[in-house]
Amino acid sequence: MDGGVSSSNKSSQIMAGWFSEINRMWPGEALSLQVDKIVFQGKSEFQDVLVFESRSHGRVLVLDGVIQLSERDECSYQEMITHLPLCSISNPTKVLVVGGGDGGVLRELARYPSIERIDLCELDKMVIDVAKEYFPGLACGFDNPVVTLHIGDGVSFVKNAPPETYDAILIDSTDPDGPAKELFEVPFYQAVARALRPRGVMCALSESPWLNIQTVKNHLDVCRQVFKGSVRFAWTTVPTYPSGVIGLVLCSKEAIDFEKPVVSDKALGTMQLGGARLKHPLKYYNSALHASALCLPEFAKNVLTVKEREDGGGSRVVANDH
Repeated sequence: MDGGVSSSNKSSQIMAGWFSEINRMWPGEALSLQVDKIVFQGKSEFQDVLVFESRSHGRVLVLDGVIQLSERDECSYQEMITHLPLCSISNPTKVLVVGGGDGGVLRELARYPSIERIDLCELDKMVIDVAKEYFPGLACGFDNPVVTLHIGDGVSFVKNAPPETYDAILIDSTDPDGPAKELFEVPFYQAVARALRPRGVMCALSESPWLNIQTVKNHLDVCRQVFKGSVRFAWTTVPTYPSGVIGLVLCSKEAIDFEKPVVSDKALGTMQLGGARLKHPLKYYNSALHASALCLPEFAKNVLTVKEREDGGGSRVVANDH
């Protein structure tokens, strides 16, 4: 989750050797990490950029006061936003990443030998430069020879994409607050659907059901207006994100059973980077976890699931997530 669209939160700060993330989107609570050393601090055209060494999570990337990743737990986010959608389809060849300037999603996409082209559209070049300098374990994804980098606005890029270009579109953005709001609205998803091939899939960052379940519901409602095949909510655990849980929305124009991966996790242990095939075991994702990530706790299921109903003729109508 990084600089696809600029965000703004000036309350987070470092005091007495601790970084505290304070944000209006999760009032009444804050995550704090002990800081060993500030590694980089700068301001791009769009946002404040901070990198620090933490006592417990290795290096941490912060944009406008919001933690984007830490070396310790980045795998759970990068692997799930990539493999939940990509393992649900066969032999993808073209993929678009909106945001993702740290390179982590690119790293995970390098596990798919069928991919011939990856377009990454990142708004803030400083995010890419900082990732290459301070997070080489993620930025290695830029070494994939099939990657084409575009610096600019992701919304405009998607709207200008030729119809039915991509097998998968991954929206690795900031939270739906401020300028990022456009990435959570109907016109953007209409453009995404238009750019997807008929059996293509989209995966987008959502929110935590513990803290923002109404925001998640609104997000799903928007997606259901556009995608008439399958719309599902999934989640993954990321200890440095608010509540330790973050949501992902999976969508397709045609019916896809997102719970049953068609690619085995055993097939994902090798990467194509810099022209070489490298062994690189998964740290978080596996096929069993894939299915369980779409199971919801009862409180979330009651709010987020669209249930069957009967039409006027007594027939069953399913307007939901299957």
